[in-house]
Amino acid sequence: MQAFYERHPYPPPVDNLEKYRRLWQDRQRRRAEYHLFWPGRPYREDHAILVAGCGTSQAAKHALRWPAARVTGIDFSATSVRHTQELKQKHGLENLDVHQLALTEVGELGATFDQIVCTGVLHHLPDPDAGLTALRDVLAPGGVMHLMLYAPYGRTGVYMLQEFCRRLGIAADDSGIRELITALGALPSGHPLGTLLREAPDFRNEAALADALLHPQDRAYSVPELYAFLERCGLRFGRWVKQAPYSPHCGLMARLPQTARLAQLPLIDQHAAAELFRGTISRHSFVVNRDDDPGSSHALSFSGDAWRRYVPIRAPDTIAVEERLPSGAAAVLINRSHSHTDIYLPIDAQEKRLYDAVDGTRTIGELAEEQGRRETAGRFFQRLGWHDQVVFDASGSAQNR
Repeated sequence: MQAFYERHPYPPPVDNLEKYRRLWQDRQRRRAEYHLFWPGRPYREDHAILVAGCGTSQAAKHALRWPAARVTGIDFSATSVRHTQELKQKHGLENLDVHQLALTEVGELGATFDQIVCTGVLHHLPDPDAGLTALRDVLAPGGVMHLMLYAPYGRTGVYMLQEFCRRLGIAADDSGIRELITALGALPSGHPLGTLLREAPDFRNEAALADALLHPQDRAYSVPELYAFLERCGLRFGRWVKQAPYSPHCGLMARLPQTARLAQLPLIDQHAAAELFRGTISRHSFVVNRDDDPGSSHALSFSGDAWRRYVPIRAPDTIAVEERLPSGAAAVLINRSHSHTDIYLPIDAQEKRLYDAVDGTRTIGELAEEQGRRETAGRFFQRLGWHDQVVFDASGSAQNR
């Protein structure tokens, strides 16, 4: 594994992050991310972040994103660490420390972290449970992890081609990758890998292609397997980073004859059913907490009055389309980070005025009073949350004091 990443550093190295820095100078973008992970905490920027398996640039990006935070990156690849150090020097990232260290040895740092980011790493380890347990041991009380794991059904074509490469002995060297690219050009149009070849970033360059199809070790987790994995390692599921694809309230899942029945199931079964029905989810990106942390709930309530004190913050990737609209709609809200094209939210003229008034400072109750939507605002903002159009700062609500 280590030799693989020395030959094929991932993601492909970049030498300039100025565009990324400018993007994250927007404080509202940072607030939206913060309250996705911590809806019930007052906003702060000086948290301690660990990027575990940081690759060539991920830790540097977090240091740029959060200049007041203390960011630590670890990776067992000397090549990845070297590229990250170069970005640190180029961009003057004094808040970033980088170490060549295996994920399972993270305890050697002698530190704990408010946030741990580990995306695309655990599923490559020989013992993912040992890796996740090691991360749990350095997660501070009240801390969160942002994890990403491969999902099995949307990667069916990937695993078919991995087996194809193993049977033919295609090596992860320059010659083998060139031959594989030529072979993929002849792939039948109906092959399960076809959509990923057209749309996924993992197939846009040679290093990424090697990581996807020639990796010596990877596994995938269905929703039930993911929940069981977390439980074994002393963690509790918080939320999906993008909730809408798993929700019975959004997109095609909201239009099934079985939708009402689906919405009555426990959340794990709702999520598992959505994964099975959609069939194309190739990775799970989600937030978790320690299982002994009683105050870290992402389940915000819209049934009582607490929601009136939530402050909605717009998702930065959302746009309001006002052309070629469905009947009765004043706009359609689309989160451009969604890969599922069935997920969009038509809103009427009154709802649009309420949405347009969202400024990241006023509570839902204040917005509802101004727009005369006292009775219906809660349901509307709950729908916005389901569709990943807003996140909520719930730090001022009674339930989080």
